[in-house]
Amino acid sequence: MLTDSLDSKTGKTHLDIYDSQQRSMMASRLGVTEDRLKRAVRLVGTRISTLKSYLER
Repeated sequence: MLTDSLDSKTGKTHLDIYDSQQRSMMASRLGVTEDRLKRAVRLVGTRISTLKSYLER
């Protein structure tokens, strides 16, 4: 599952949207642009599992 690999690789459950390196890596892993990731964070928050679920819709 993608969420498991994200959580285990970063050791975190939430995304620091202000960290450009973390934001870029997460956008790449989720298969979205950084702008799309930022919009998703504004809508659903920074929890990685929630972001993943939202972006898979």
